[in-house]
Amino acid sequence: MKEEIAGEVAEAVGHCSAQVNFISKHFCEGGIAMYFIAGIGIMALFLIIERFLSLRSLSISRESINSGVFSAILSGNLKSAIAFCDTNPRPLTNTLKAGLIQVLNKRPDEEVQVAMDASVLREIPRVEGWSSFLAVLGNMAVLVGLVGTVIGLIISFGGIAVADNSMKAILLSQGISEALNCTAFGLMVAIIAILFHGFFTIRISKETSLILEKSMEIMNLVTSNRDKLKNTMS
Repeated sequence: MKEEIAGEVAEAVGHCSAQVNFISKHFCEGGIAMYFIAGIGIMALFLIIERFLSLRSLSISRESINSGVFSAILSGNLKSAIAFCDTNPRPLTNTLKAGLIQVLNKRPDEEVQVAMDASVLREIPRVEGWSSFLAVLGNMAVLVGLVGTVIGLIISFGGIAVADNSMKAILLSQGISEALNCTAFGLMVAIIAILFHGFFTIRISKETSLILEKSMEIMNLVTSNRDKLKNTMS
């Protein structure tokens, strides 16, 4: 039994090692352009991780808002709603807090709406972050891959012109290999970057829509419960 497990582990390690050797082999064959593409890939990976963590920390569920803010307003406890926003600082709660403070200060509805609109303009860039730069990195990866392809072909055909007949086939195959490796690697990095750019665009759009939706709901709720709020604030 132990021998079988050890054999399976050794086989898996050997398979992984072969894959790593395969990737490193083609990476080295791609020439210097591969290092630029790898740099772009690292920046894209860093940005993807940063966006995942940021969006998780900046978002808050509808249920939490409904129970922490809307329920407090319906019960006339405006200070409790503001306290909830203070303990959960997010773009959405910051926007709602900006309006609720104006309500607490007994400002008219127009000033409440203006305060929340101004907060939306401040908070949405925080939600978006640098996610749009993923599309730029994807395009850069494709372009650098094409540059590496062209360089590989130039070197290949340039070497053929002055090489012996016995070396022409070798130089041609090396140049084409470099060209195709750059193209493939650049496209892989671009596909990953553009795929996550689309994913984050959808996430950001949903979060932005939630902020706008809840700010409008707060405005309607405040307008329809002005008398109750005035009684609790007096």
